[in-house]
Amino acid sequence: MTTIIRYDDLVESIAAALQFISYYHPTDYIQHLVRAYEREESPAAKDAMAQILTNSKMSAMGHRPICQDTGIVNVFLKIGMDVRFEGFAAGQSVEDAVNEGTRRAYLFADNTLRASVVADPLFARKNTRDNTPAVTHVQMVPGHTLDVTVAAKGGGSENKSKLAMLNPGDSLVDWVLKTVPTMGAGWCPPGMLGIGVGGTAEKAALLAKESLMEDLNMYELQQRASRGDKLSQVEELRLELHEKVNALGIGAQGLGGLATVLDVKIALYPTHAASKPVAMIPNCAATRHAHLVLDGSGPAYLTPPSLDIYPKLDWAPNYAESRRVDLNQLTREEVASWRSGERILLSGKMLTGRDAAHKRIQGLLAKGEKLPVDFTNRVIYYVGPVDPVGDEIVGPAGPTTSTRMDPFTEMMLAQTGLIAMIGKADRGPEAIAAIQKHQSAYLMAVGGAAYLVSKAIKHARVVAFEDLGMEAIYEFDVVDMPVTVAVDATGTSQHITGPAEWQKRIAANMARSYTASKAAV
Repeated sequence: MTTIIRYDDLVESIAAALQFISYYHPTDYIQHLVRAYEREESPAAKDAMAQILTNSKMSAMGHRPICQDTGIVNVFLKIGMDVRFEGFAAGQSVEDAVNEGTRRAYLFADNTLRASVVADPLFARKNTRDNTPAVTHVQMVPGHTLDVTVAAKGGGSENKSKLAMLNPGDSLVDWVLKTVPTMGAGWCPPGMLGIGVGGTAEKAALLAKESLMEDLNMYELQQRASRGDKLSQVEELRLELHEKVNALGIGAQGLGGLATVLDVKIALYPTHAASKPVAMIPNCAATRHAHLVLDGSGPAYLTPPSLDIYPKLDWAPNYAESRRVDLNQLTREEVASWRSGERILLSGKMLTGRDAAHKRIQGLLAKGEKLPVDFTNRVIYYVGPVDPVGDEIVGPAGPTTSTRMDPFTEMMLAQTGLIAMIGKADRGPEAIAAIQKHQSAYLMAVGGAAYLVSKAIKHARVVAFEDLGMEAIYEFDVVDMPVTVAVDATGTSQHITGPAEWQKRIAANMARSYTASKAAV
């Protein structure tokens, strides 16, 4: 039996799937996140998860991206050996069809997605403007269908991928527990970890990435374990890693809490007797992937999830527990009064800028040239927003990973008049030292709440470096934009103190539970 798969059907299926996953979380992810939210005891982590859940429902209803980083496209094709392709022009490949589907999805006028892919990664790093090419993996398998898995992988989580060539006798658990804390919070927990073990270096990485495409089922695995069901060695290892990684206390957004990972996946492959390749890749709070099958009957489309999966939760600013700050009247003295962990609602005008803008500013300062915008007593937001559609002021505009701006922090604080920064996740020692030296502050917005954050932006205009596209410098006028003081003028970092506190709390609770169980016996 031969199945004919047409070029147009494959292109349409890829495009539709990428649009779908841009605004619909997988149901299994939301179900696990809701359970984590309900049992969370850390106020900061619980608030972050409330924003992520509210943002997810808003995106599902509004058909706009969950995250401003709409990802680099990963496509896994399992082509049945009885499949024949038709409708392809001379010289066109299956990868060409995937790239055309990607192009159409990211340029779709009703829901434009952010183009983040740059060609020539070593030198020019010029944006391709349509997010192509995708990263496509092709496998020939028995059968007469085309099995397609589509994912959009954010840079913040992809950048935290780890690869190690362990000795055969080395402990995987020890390596994971040593490595996860080095990943910081830039991968936007709570998410999941995909772990590949075996094969060769590149095979282990591919195993880890493929494992992230599986449904979350940690809750079901825990139920089976509590009933005393027989588990496989891999299942027992997944449970052990899930418990021990969460016991690190890193928590949602790295602020400290009970839920760092919602699931851990492990995929194995035979390897050389002298080797133990191990790769670990995290998926973030903007987990986006979908599976579909083409059988020759036309394009394959996905079924939207029910909104009933969401709790009765609509995050709103907490005026009773937050300090309201007027950015238009902000002074260095007020910035110095903020304390790590404090919640703040920002109103007024702020500037934006990320990697490319900072590098260009660095070049201008080195030449003694005037900057195109005045940063004196201003706040900068590390963001690359999605283009607006319809009557939007700006598209989803969540924060980007702040550690990429660490090398520029001393320069910005010492030479431009900047007094505070906003971004995602932790800062490194270099940036913290600069913040303390200049009595500045770093504020953290929630990664994975981009559509929610965008609703606080009431006006937006490009003020410099327009040619950089989403990396241009904007001026935003915001009302009650929610942030948390992550590093204050004393150099105290919530991403250090929060996890340390919750690691101790979790350890104490585990010790009490162990003592109680021994006493019961």
